[in-house]
Amino acid sequence: MNYSFLKNTNLFHGISEDEIKYALKCLNARQKTYKKNEIIFNAGNTVNEIGLVLSGSVNVVMNLYWGDSRILGHIEKGQVFAENYAAVVGKELICDITACEDCEILFLNLRSVMTTCQRCCSFHQQLIYNLLKISAQKNLNLLGRIMHTASRSIRSRIISYLSEQSMINGSTHFKIPFDRKQLADYLGVDRSALSNELSKMQKEGLITFKKNDFVLNDL
Repeated sequence: MNYSFLKNTNLFHGISEDEIKYALKCLNARQKTYKKNEIIFNAGNTVNEIGLVLSGSVNVVMNLYWGDSRILGHIEKGQVFAENYAAVVGKELICDITACEDCEILFLNLRSVMTTCQRCCSFHQQLIYNLLKISAQKNLNLLGRIMHTASRSIRSRIISYLSEQSMINGSTHFKIPFDRKQLADYLGVDRSALSNELSKMQKEGLITFKKNDFVLNDL
């Protein structure tokens, strides 16, 4: 286990490596690896664990009745998932959580995180505070996605998303975490229509891109 890496995640921020070593035992931690597209949690399941991505990344995917799907979230290395569902006992997942690429996940029992044990471990209060901050940030991210998909125009959705990514990366040259299908799902548009609009924008000189590498051009 890379305790130095864990120390630098948002979940374990402010907790020493020695405390993390002890915490993993106290929180019934377990590790598991997944292949790309493998399902980590199925929609309809109830969970009592949160997942921390140690390597790779995962997607939160809504499967629609007639076979289509929408990506509602993307969880990168060092980030956590399923905390909201694990916090509500008996709440069933409405989405699949799948491996976006080969990944390794650290699972932690949320009840153990939220409940101070008999030893009154000092890390519990910090973990709860960290989880609250993570949840608040995810709410802001959800508002961002609502903003991206508010417009009926595919171009407006693309511009909104790429503008946000530029701000997040602090540069007009950046990589996005999605391939074309995933980006189309995230923005709620047809994949072919998305590709056509991106090509038009590139011909017009608005953007330059290759796969998931983008540059916003100064006009």
